This record gives sequence, structure tokens and C-alpha cells, in this order.
Amino acid sequence: MLLSAGCSHVILGHSERRQYFGETDAAICKKIASALKHQLVPVLCIGETDQERTENKTFSVLDKQLEMGLVGFSAAALRTLVLAYEPVWAIGTGKTATDDQAQEVHRYLRGWIEKKFGDALAKSIRILYGGSVKPENISGLMTMPDIDGALVGGASLKPDAFARIVCF
Repeated sequence: MLLSAGCSHVILGHSERRQYFGETDAAICKKIASALKHQLVPVLCIGETDQERTENKTFSVLDKQLEMGLVGFSAAALRTLVLAYEPVWAIGTGKTATDDQAQEVHRYLRGWIEKKFGDALAKSIRILYGGSVKPENISGLMTMPDIDGALVGGASLKPDAFARIVCF
């Protein structure tokens, strides 16, 4: 259905799907397999809640989401995978991650991919940031070495704001 509508990418594991629809890492893994089978680029969203961050569980949460979401795949199978780090605690809460906080997590994710799937995939994978991306923070985020782009949420519904993000 997505292909017939002209889609090339599919967002999987978005925080709202996890929160409101109980989407599990195992279900997301199956969706990634289906996306790859049908030549769609899977965009895997991962991230921690405010409570998980406060309890210093960020990296253990991300480990679990990656381990369970990517179980059974080879590096070759995941060559088109895009990761999107969306810290749930920074979405619509008024809290925002600093450039350094976002970079720390992105560096961790790239390292995780390298350990699990090798250097080639770690270097080629796109890792997007998706925690309240706004015109005011896009420039700093995009200067970080491990942030390859943005997954824009609410700001994409505001033409002026979105244009300023795209054309930063």
C-alpha cells in the first residue's frame, strides 16, 4: 500500500506508536523486515522517556530498543536503515536537549552499530535527531559530527518554521 502511494521511506517505532498503541520492539522488528522486503527505507525511532532519563537509563533503554528491534538482521540487510533518536522527554514538553546531549547519544548509537554490525555500517548509517527540532536549535544540532539530519515533528506543520529549518 505504501509503495502504491509513492512512499520510499516508512517511520517505525515512533514514540507515539509505542506509547498509545503499545507497539513493541518485537513488532517493530517484524515491520522493519517487511519494509526491507518491499524495498522501503525503514526509519527506526528510538528514545527514552523523562523518567528513564532521570533514572540514568538512557543507554540501557536504547540498547534494548536496538537489540530487540534489529534482532536477526545482518549489516548487509540494514544498509538502508535510518535511525532517528527522539528523546521522548524533549517532545512537546518545553524541555530541549542541548547540542552536546544529542551528540552524546548519537555517538553512542553509532558506536553500538559499529560493535554489532561493523565499521562500514556505522560510518554509512544516517542518524537523525527528532526531539523538538526548531529553527532556534537546528543550526547547533547540525554542527554535531554524529547528527546526520532531523526528524521534524510539530514544526513541520508551520510553513515558516519548517522553511527556516530546511534552509538553515
